[in-house]
Amino acid sequence: MVTKEEDCCLPSSSEPSRCYSPSSSTPLAELETVRSVEIVESSFLSPVWLLVIFCVINLLNYMDRGAIASNGVNGSNKSCNDKGKCNPPTGIQGHFNLSNFEDGVLSSSFMVGLLIASPIFASLAKSFNPFRLIGVGLTVWTIAVLGCGSSFAFWFIVLCRMFVGVGEASFISLAAPFIDDNAPQKQKAAWLGVFYMCIPSGVALGYVYGGYVGKHFSWRYAFWGEAVLMAPFAVLGFLMKPLELKGFSSTNPIKTVRSVEIIASSIDSEISKNSNHLQVGNETEHDQFEVPIETCKSSCANAVWKSFTRFAKDMKVLCKEKVFLVNVLGYVSYNFVIGAYSYWGPKAGYNIYKMKNADMIFGAVTIICGIVGTLSGGFFLDRVTATIPNAFKLLSGATFLGAIFCFTAFTLKSLYGFIALFALGELLVFATQAPVNYVCLHCVQPSLRPLSMAISTVAIHIFGDVPSSPLVGIVQDRINSWRKTALILTSILFVAAATWFIGIFINSVDRFNEDETVSETLRKQEQSIQAP
Repeated sequence: MVTKEEDCCLPSSSEPSRCYSPSSSTPLAELETVRSVEIVESSFLSPVWLLVIFCVINLLNYMDRGAIASNGVNGSNKSCNDKGKCNPPTGIQGHFNLSNFEDGVLSSSFMVGLLIASPIFASLAKSFNPFRLIGVGLTVWTIAVLGCGSSFAFWFIVLCRMFVGVGEASFISLAAPFIDDNAPQKQKAAWLGVFYMCIPSGVALGYVYGGYVGKHFSWRYAFWGEAVLMAPFAVLGFLMKPLELKGFSSTNPIKTVRSVEIIASSIDSEISKNSNHLQVGNETEHDQFEVPIETCKSSCANAVWKSFTRFAKDMKVLCKEKVFLVNVLGYVSYNFVIGAYSYWGPKAGYNIYKMKNADMIFGAVTIICGIVGTLSGGFFLDRVTATIPNAFKLLSGATFLGAIFCFTAFTLKSLYGFIALFALGELLVFATQAPVNYVCLHCVQPSLRPLSMAISTVAIHIFGDVPSSPLVGIVQDRINSWRKTALILTSILFVAAATWFIGIFINSVDRFNEDETVSETLRKQEQSIQAP
């Protein structure tokens, strides 16, 4: 709640303290009303319920990714064996007669919207209500998924997938900072683990969901069902009262007061200029509005330029953070493999081991290992004390061991041996989800966390799973051996482990409370100025 003291402009060295008392007849009254509306109110949701809602949304996001990769939705082209027996075309690939490369492009197309929109939503969070931005994003997601189910051509479904990425961008940039803010101090990694557990669980659920719906109904119904499930959360994004997001200027009363003083002074100056202008006389009605119009244009241009320069400065700070760069480089290599696994996994398993229910088997293995592995990674990091160096140790060790198990699994001819070793590998590989995002959130100032998450997401997708699906498709088209393709892909996990190993030796600082320190310093300076 804004107190009377916060409405008072702070004294400068050349003039005494004064306090504005706006009336309904002054422009400053409108300014005061706008500022009051923009103040972040406490949410009626408890932190636990906030985590639950975010987890369900995250689950639906990744269920969509798993569904489009399932054999039931993705399908296959018409194929015939040596005896002349042919299998009819099924799913999206069969419906639009797509090559493996085009099929891979379909998987990655939604990333285009995600890559463009993620930094934009992260920057807008400093000016607009983050929960409302999430509501906008989920609304776009819902409409785009409906469009996927109603597609009439390959280019149209690719376009809809791009807008699915736009919708997802607002959520992935803003959800993790809220969770990090509201989690108990000694359980931050565990809460992040619970949240990111929904990634493998959602993909696995998507395999099962897409396989069942595609087989018994149609691939179109799978998309329509997702839209129905997400719609209530899109509405909730506009209705929820947001929790306060740590590190933003709206939470700093000193910055707010100074901004009010500057704006109020500008308004008073503009009113004075306009009054003098009107007193001259002989001006037409058009001339009376010329100055305000030009002022509005200038203000809009300045606002856009300031937003751009602020984004550029934030990016400069982010790119100078060595811990962030090493963490993201390792994450890129990791996501290159995981993205291709999630898309080509069921098809590779079907062709290598002749799995009759590849969707169900991969779904079951991924959902069990994803839940256990991701939760274990978060709880283990909290147990050994959640620090950035400890996070890097867990990242490099778990990824290295997981890569060994997964690589060995694809060399076996036994289906049961493959499932056992691959499950152990996935268990270890998924233990990285909480630590890698913990580093992203804690290696930067709180005000940079949304941008950190956004740029991390952009990087791991544009250099990771966006090119991996079509590239794996090209490799498979060339060598025509899913076993060799899988082994080549899995070997990249060793690169991720080596990159994160380097992070252990980098000097790192946990910056979670850095903005609070700066804010406290400014308060003390302000008190010393006001002291007689």
